[in-house]
Amino acid sequence: MKSFGYLCAIFLFSLSTAFAGDQKLIALTFDDGPRPYILYGYNAPSVKPVPSLLDLLDKNHAKATFFVMGWRLLPNTYGERHEYRTDKTCLDAAHEVVRRGHEIENHTFSHVQLKQFEQKKGEAAAVADVDHGAQLIKAVTGSQPHYLRPPDWIMPSDLEKDLQHRGWTVLTISSEMPVAIRDINSLDYLCAGKATQCPKPSLEASVLKTIEAREKKGITTHLIAFHELSTTVAALEVLLPELRARGYQFVTLQDYMNRVSKPAPATIKGQP
Repeated sequence: MKSFGYLCAIFLFSLSTAFAGDQKLIALTFDDGPRPYILYGYNAPSVKPVPSLLDLLDKNHAKATFFVMGWRLLPNTYGERHEYRTDKTCLDAAHEVVRRGHEIENHTFSHVQLKQFEQKKGEAAAVADVDHGAQLIKAVTGSQPHYLRPPDWIMPSDLEKDLQHRGWTVLTISSEMPVAIRDINSLDYLCAGKATQCPKPSLEASVLKTIEAREKKGITTHLIAFHELSTTVAALEVLLPELRARGYQFVTLQDYMNRVSKPAPATIKGQP
């Protein structure tokens, strides 16, 4: 049975969704970084150029939230072996994310699938992995992260309750959560590399279709999960200006949560 506090939170957010109807907000979030070659971009010989994700966000007056792997924030870390290596470290990229006014939140230290990890190592080890990621984030931002997105959105219920009691807000795609604070899975990871399962006709068209379907239900606040991928940056070059033209603002996750959960001001009968 869900805890009373959890059910109350769902009830309050359900009520707040009605109050957020006149807002057109999008919380852009990006998992699995920081990846310097995505955040800074690159243009190297014999390699398809990748524009800077951070420059693209600036160009579209967009703030975003980055769910990072803690191991990437270790000193002198450039990313995984297969990733294009720039002269910037992952830590350099994380500091640049903060400098430009974006948020950094927790995607665990080692990017483990927490259910399997707990089964093998125990709950205390899973909590320690989350905490280790948080410590490294705090060293970059100066403050404790508040949000956790579990890899693949998979987490055992006992661990989730424990982390919630420790102050974490756990993001999920579960239908048990109110629509306004439930992650939208963009499926952009299906477009990476040689993947052939990318949404048709395109990633950007698929995301727009999802947003339009929600709008038909009166929902104009969206929390979208992307990844730091070159194919995602290419899609966002189309998506961001299109969504701005439709009246959407791009805000950090914390700003989004504050505004979606804020009740509308009281009105006096007979006045607009």
